[in-house]
Amino acid sequence: MFVQSFDPLNNIGLSAVIAAIPIILFLLCLTVFKMKGITAALLTLVVTIVIAVGLFELPLPVAGAGITEGVIQGLMPIGYIIIMAVLLYKVTVESGRFNVIQDSIAGISKDQRIQLLLIGFLFNAFLEGAAGFGVPIAICAVLLMQLGFKPLQAAMLCLIANGASGAFGAIGIPVGIVDTLGLKGNITAMDVSQMTAVILPITAFFLPFLLIFILDGFKGVREVLPVIIVTSVVFTGLQALFTIFQGPELADIIPSLAGMGALALFCKVWQPKNIFRLEDEDSGAVPKHSLLSVINAWSPFFLLTGFVLIWSLPAFKALFAEGGQFHQLVLNWTVPGTFNETAGKAIVIKFDVFSATGTAILLAIVMTVLISKNINFRTAFRLLIEASKELWLPIITICAILAIAKLTTYGGLTVAMGTAVAKTGTIFPLLSPVLGWIGVFMTGSVVNNNTLFASIQATAGSSIGINPVLLVAANTAGGVMAKLISPQSIAIATAAVGAVGEESKLLSMTLKYSIALLIFVCIWTWLLAMFL
Repeated sequence: MFVQSFDPLNNIGLSAVIAAIPIILFLLCLTVFKMKGITAALLTLVVTIVIAVGLFELPLPVAGAGITEGVIQGLMPIGYIIIMAVLLYKVTVESGRFNVIQDSIAGISKDQRIQLLLIGFLFNAFLEGAAGFGVPIAICAVLLMQLGFKPLQAAMLCLIANGASGAFGAIGIPVGIVDTLGLKGNITAMDVSQMTAVILPITAFFLPFLLIFILDGFKGVREVLPVIIVTSVVFTGLQALFTIFQGPELADIIPSLAGMGALALFCKVWQPKNIFRLEDEDSGAVPKHSLLSVINAWSPFFLLTGFVLIWSLPAFKALFAEGGQFHQLVLNWTVPGTFNETAGKAIVIKFDVFSATGTAILLAIVMTVLISKNINFRTAFRLLIEASKELWLPIITICAILAIAKLTTYGGLTVAMGTAVAKTGTIFPLLSPVLGWIGVFMTGSVVNNNTLFASIQATAGSSIGINPVLLVAANTAGGVMAKLISPQSIAIATAAVGAVGEESKLLSMTLKYSIALLIFVCIWTWLLAMFL
């Protein structure tokens, strides 16, 4: 925070209402006024600048630096990840592998409800655990679309499914970050991880049922109930065990891998009587492929997994950290004129190409081209230009959204909202997840949300006699429910499926599920607060 006060009106309630205007405006622009994402983002950015600079008195140099930082982060790492993820998909199609991938999925089941659980839920969770940062939405949405799902439908289903895994993305960083915050009461990441086991497995268990219901109603749930139960039990059971006994790092990766294996084995002995297809075509017998052909077809995603896991290892990240062997490859620019006595620091813009997740995906692309007979680097470069032309508008939208997030953080708008909610006293446990929801909606990241609000949650819990670990876990859970509709997630999803300009429609499709899940988490947290 780079302002002297987050309560410029000397009334925290009124200051919080003013601070919430960017959230309300963005939602209205997309839902009521049905603006395109870029228009809504730019309008909201202008209004946020006026509020942050004019009312909260954010210094102009800091505001300019915050906007610059948001734009750069929109390009690197987020834009870089999106372009590389879409390019990997295009290279997979161009190399002729995707037909075999489709056949291998259909070989497990031709029923698209089961394919949704396999790709949209379990593979989505695996990629969230391994990479995060929009990779699972971008990859899984295009996979579902290629399997016959409609573009916005695929995007919506992947966004909703991500609610089961968002708390433990990128090797558990959203919860792991707690160890760096020095929270009141010496709360550790392991404490929060264990507490999430009484909140998140309930929603994770329910989400496969919800996904099938959205796709095919109660009839679909009845017809594939055994498959849903296998998916939910294996994934949520293992996720709960890992969060309790091991911590957050592998809480997405191992359960999703086990779930995919269990689902594939179960489908060898059981198939639904009625095969559900979004289109009524009779696709006939599924072509058979040798094991080697299937492995070769999936090799781009095996390579993606391997490189992303390496890039996510603490030992690898340490190479680029302060004092690491390759620290000199990370560019840090201290923006002149931004040192602030209130914050006790200046704004430092980081530009890191080599340790970015996008580079891990790029290496998977390079290796795929090298081992492919049907594609060369000239073709891959053509596909890169094609992907860049398709994605430049949503990337600009993401840049504007991240600029808004920086302004609201540096200007104290998020702290104003958080402080106002924390002053509700004994009713605070009911509203605690809402604070997390706001944090992720504003920043697009559960990591940033916990960085912003975990200390407020812990302090409020100690003050009102509520278990502070529960409130930090509720902050995380509430934040996960906002990932379904955060502007950043919406922009990534529409970009991946080629539906740029339809952000308002996707938000409208997803918003009710985000709010319903948030309401459940709020009520459940309130009930838990009475006993824990």
